[in-house]
Amino acid sequence: MGSGPRLVSINPCVDAVLMQVADPDQIAGISHYSQDPQATSIPIALADRFKATSGTAEEVVALRPDMVMSGEHVAPSTIAALERMHVRLEQYPVPSSVAESEQQVRDIARVAGHPERGEALARRMEAAVTAARSAPGKPVPALIWEGEGLVPGAGTLADDLLRRTGFVNQSAAYGLKQWDVLPLEYLIAKPPRVVFSVAAAEGRADRMTSHPALARLRRFTTIAPYPERLLHCGGPTLIEAANRLAVVRREVTR
Repeated sequence: MGSGPRLVSINPCVDAVLMQVADPDQIAGISHYSQDPQATSIPIALADRFKATSGTAEEVVALRPDMVMSGEHVAPSTIAALERMHVRLEQYPVPSSVAESEQQVRDIARVAGHPERGEALARRMEAAVTAARSAPGKPVPALIWEGEGLVPGAGTLADDLLRRTGFVNQSAAYGLKQWDVLPLEYLIAKPPRVVFSVAAAEGRADRMTSHPALARLRRFTTIAPYPERLLHCGGPTLIEAANRLAVVRREVTR
């Protein structure tokens, strides 16, 4: 056993942080999503070193953790089982900004017993975001198109990251809310300079990538692949996301 509590994470975003701030022998279990190539935010080879659970009360309790770390939503049966076993549960909602994500990293590292590692990771995250914005010029109009038109808007981590890295999220210009669906016709009628497409990154077709009007859209807009694993988690994932956004911004402003 290492120098901190025995931990089970049932959230893939928390998994990614733990890999950076906890000792390997502290991590008794991770989310099964982290061993799914389509859902993980960490390398599969790394995830496969750890026991994975689907987050059921039976699986989690069997690992005899000192602490369980989760996202905002946990099955009531799991909460009740942990309470009966007197196992501490720490819940971490999806951060809505880069600053919130950095603080969440510090919080996770603190309860894992390694606050200095959390501070170091938070500083690397901030440095990556700052470096991505270093290129001169006006903010570039952009949009993240997840699947079948689902778009992150104001109050989301993706929105804040776009702003911090030199883009302006066009979601509000279409009258969209925090997470909303944008009709393709609106996108074609009023295209932004960049559309970050999850489907293009994953090599699959959706309403945009398979639409016959795409050729016309490309005359005004860069369709930039954006892996889905960069969209939903903060923590160390933000470093790769900021780097990806910086590459695209340089390409469209040179």
